[in-house]
Amino acid sequence: MRRSFVVILLVTAIVGVGPVRAGHEMPFYPSYYPQEITVEAMPATVAAARLEKNTVHAFVGSDPFAGRALPPTLAGVESLGSYIVVTLNAKTAVLATAEARCAAARAIIAGLNGAGWRPHPYPVTPYHPDHLAHVDLIDAAVKAQPRTPGARAMSPLRVRPVGALAERLLGGRSSTGVWDALVEEVSVRALVRAHTATLNGGSAPPWIRDGWFHAWLLHPTPSSQDLAHRLMGGGGEDTVERLNLERALVSRIRGGCERVVAGYTVRREVLNADYSAGVENVAGDSLTGLDATVFLRTVKLKDFPWNGWLTIGVPERPTAAWNPIAGFTDATGRLLWSGLSDGALFPQPYGGGFAENRVRLATTETQTGNLAVPVDAIVPEAGTGTLREVGPGKTARAKLTYRVLGSAYHDGSRMTATDALYGLAFAFRWGGGRGREEDAEIRRATALMREWLVGARVLRVETDVLRFGDVTMTYDVPIVEIYLAHTLPDASSLAVVSPPWTPLPWPVVALLEEAVTRGVGAFSAEAAKRRGVPWLDVVRDVKTRDRLLALLAELERQAFVPAALAGRVTPADARERWARLQQFAADHHHVLVTSGPYVLHAWSPSGAVLRVFRDFSYPLGVGSFDRYAVPLHGAVVRADVKADRIEIQAEAERVERFGREHRLVREPVGSPSVQKDRGAVAVCRYVIVGPDGAVVRAGATGATSSGLFVIGREGVPPGSTALLLIAVDGTEATAATRAVSLP
Repeated sequence: MRRSFVVILLVTAIVGVGPVRAGHEMPFYPSYYPQEITVEAMPATVAAARLEKNTVHAFVGSDPFAGRALPPTLAGVESLGSYIVVTLNAKTAVLATAEARCAAARAIIAGLNGAGWRPHPYPVTPYHPDHLAHVDLIDAAVKAQPRTPGARAMSPLRVRPVGALAERLLGGRSSTGVWDALVEEVSVRALVRAHTATLNGGSAPPWIRDGWFHAWLLHPTPSSQDLAHRLMGGGGEDTVERLNLERALVSRIRGGCERVVAGYTVRREVLNADYSAGVENVAGDSLTGLDATVFLRTVKLKDFPWNGWLTIGVPERPTAAWNPIAGFTDATGRLLWSGLSDGALFPQPYGGGFAENRVRLATTETQTGNLAVPVDAIVPEAGTGTLREVGPGKTARAKLTYRVLGSAYHDGSRMTATDALYGLAFAFRWGGGRGREEDAEIRRATALMREWLVGARVLRVETDVLRFGDVTMTYDVPIVEIYLAHTLPDASSLAVVSPPWTPLPWPVVALLEEAVTRGVGAFSAEAAKRRGVPWLDVVRDVKTRDRLLALLAELERQAFVPAALAGRVTPADARERWARLQQFAADHHHVLVTSGPYVLHAWSPSGAVLRVFRDFSYPLGVGSFDRYAVPLHGAVVRADVKADRIEIQAEAERVERFGREHRLVREPVGSPSVQKDRGAVAVCRYVIVGPDGAVVRAGATGATSSGLFVIGREGVPPGSTALLLIAVDGTEATAATRAVSLP
């Protein structure tokens, strides 16, 4: 029988920190709940049966009970699934003008019938964290859409469905050959993942979750390029200015009616919620569901306070190469990589910012003018990655100071500031290289970092000390400054542009660089095809793995130091790091060493097994992200508009737990029970739109001691509209909104 593992103070054997007295439990338990995670591909029919038999705990990627009610022992996690989009052919004479296209789109949308979707003629949905800023525009779009079916009036149009759902919505109506309009389903998860790279634990632009960005991805019109480039080039540093740019971008994209959003679908993924054999504490994401970094960081088995054997089903076998630079790009690979790797930050599951993971943002300083960059700050050289001083006369718009939470890598070596800096060096070498040292995928993934980064400087290495009774543990924390050429209103979004972080030890990166340089393979599928070499798979491709092991032995003998780190790593340090990597490869039969919470233990054509890395240098413990497991919502109950202010009464949810169950209770924000629950923080977010349709004010305010939210009206013209949302613990997506007229 499998038994839960209890942490006994055997820390001497684990981290060597002094004498230990047996029988005491550690209040800190490094890494996350399951001790072993099996990811296994299986058909939906098999997944459904195994979920009911309690041999699978979750099915990530699709719904094996689609169209059916779930059995009582199972539960669903919902997220935004896809857009339903109507594309009009502007090359046909009948749709040559914007007016004709818009009329045709309205008629086609009005004629869509059938279940499985939600009408919503606007690209920003309630599942987007920036939904609040578009509420008035969404209401206007809904009012403009006719309520009576209009498909018959457009019968001369040749409408072609793309996909099974579109066929159902059109009632079997379709055309072949030349088409006037397409009705199709576009996956939101695919939009997000196409712009999220494996690099550095998961690199993505700060606006990866925003509805305005998804509107641009759906239809990047030439007329809106200037606004998109401003938004993605650091424009709109003030919140109001940025919101106006975002609203203008979406309006301009919609104006031509070449591609129109009709609505969206909701994805359901299924969990085993059995009282004993199921899982709990499951955090999903409003846009990507269980295909999210946070999922493996909260999920726990009900029969185990920690540890346990978690089994996850996925619908497809892994097909992408397994390499930590530009691999793991399919759905199964992404799930595995979220366990093997750690990013500096990750998107808040139901919010608009980013949650701190392996870095902490200590301070942020921004300037409307120029901020001097210290001459001894360094910046990687494009094409080589060589770390050089920026020299005199360099300026920036933002300075961010990070605390970098290093730890031991899987091979036992300890992360240093040099490892973090090498992550930046790699981006500049391979993102800005030429010839063999050019990879279009890495170039795209690092473009924002390379454009915005002005300089980096390691200030010092601090020591954090944790004491548990007679046990003391110490952690080295590099303090690193990053200087950026642009700024953003949200500090956490700015922090994700170029954090001083990599989950990979520099020898692993250098080994793979040498392999690519010598033609063993290419980092990305695109580069592999262009160069006529394999897509680098460091685990499952036996031939590649053998060549990597031979190359590893060669580099260890040389005490090899990459050119970018010359003078920063001694030969002795290099030889020790190479030796540790070589020993890990001998023990585990692969070189996929990271600083992540899980180690790749076993693999097969249908999946893999991950084992927990319970090293006490790992800075995050079980429960670190439990606040995301149950998204809490709030709602405006009453808004009193006075001459000089708006007074808002609101309710907020809190969690009541009993045994293995919980329920959500909604109470007034000023009630004693909500005030007592200091774990949940409620704020009122507001966007005030003037009578001309432009945003005039925006921000967030906390509650008074009595639970009242107050927003001043100074500078707000009569006839404006206040858009309001109560965010509890950062939950903005899926939260209720309210529009209040200001006479």
